[in-house]
Amino acid sequence: MKNTLIAVLVFLSGAVTLAADGVPAHPYIKIDTTEGSIVLELDGKQAPLTVAHVLGLVDSGYYDGTIFHRVIPGFMAQAGAHTPDLKHKETDAMIPNESGNGLSNARGTIAMARTSDPHSANSQFFINVADNDRLDPQKSSSAGRWGYTVFGQVIEGMDVVDRIAAVKTGAQGPFQSDVPVVPIVIKKISRYTFE
Repeated sequence: MKNTLIAVLVFLSGAVTLAADGVPAHPYIKIDTTEGSIVLELDGKQAPLTVAHVLGLVDSGYYDGTIFHRVIPGFMAQAGAHTPDLKHKETDAMIPNESGNGLSNARGTIAMARTSDPHSANSQFFINVADNDRLDPQKSSSAGRWGYTVFGQVIEGMDVVDRIAAVKTGAQGPFQSDVPVVPIVIKKISRYTFE
């Protein structure tokens, strides 16, 4: 077990080195939604694997036409994998968890959603609308606990995020709650440069 863990850590550290070579330190993306635009600064230094993966999805147009499918006031707004009719879009890669990168799930940050498997993040992300440090790695237990990888922050449009977080939600399709009654569509996510 110990040798397997060491092998995984060596692989991950090598992957981080490779990813860091080709990932911009602080790229910007713009999320154009039916509620307005949000500009984010991503952190390619602290979360190179995650940023590289997300930029690949952005460049491919994967996010265009998806929705914010899970919105919880005072907590977060989640998007990145469902169409307006709540069909799930598939992607083919999972990202190793980079939650121990020193970034915290503070208000205005963007992080990767995942299942209980810490290395299952794929395309879904959420924007924190409150300080959610309970989502950070926890070292207080003897085994520790993986967190949710923060990989950037909102630098323009937090008012749009707050509007999204305040919409009426309910049960729809396969979801028992938290789906906006009126779909909030991501018209496009693209790389962004300030002029």
